[in-house]
Amino acid sequence: MYAVVSAGGKQYRLSPGQVLEVEKLPAAVGDQVVFDEVLLLGDGEQLQVGTPLVEGARVIGTVVDQGKGEKIIVFKFKRRKMYRRKRGHRQLLTTVQIDEIISPVSGEGEIAESVAEASGELETPSASRKQARQTRRKPVAPADAPDDDSSAETSEKED
Repeated sequence: MYAVVSAGGKQYRLSPGQVLEVEKLPAAVGDQVVFDEVLLLGDGEQLQVGTPLVEGARVIGTVVDQGKGEKIIVFKFKRRKMYRRKRGHRQLLTTVQIDEIISPVSGEGEIAESVAEASGELETPSASRKQARQTRRKPVAPADAPDDDSSAETSEKED
């Protein structure tokens, strides 16, 4: 089984037992970390894509190390102007070992979201789009604004 998660502004494809480096997480060595932003789940046969996230899916890992990445040199230069700036940067990183991937699976092996959609609990995307279109098309008059008939009567009385 594998999952695609979003962490630190980047996306990672993870599987149990894998070790990866992500941008610094506020956790000590040995703590458990939970990645809630799961974008995709797959197990070879089934693929569950989130819209934008897979509901109820999580990836749990253990912090192995807190450290720094390789040094990056940032050099700015403008010719003939005697302008040179040299800076270095080392990104703070957290090394995490993935322990398990928790997917939203019901007792019979069916994906919980597809079961809920079949029973009518979830609204299909096409139905929600149609409903949004219909609400946009209806002009809504503000509650404070007078009706068109009353404004015509007041203008006739003023003349």
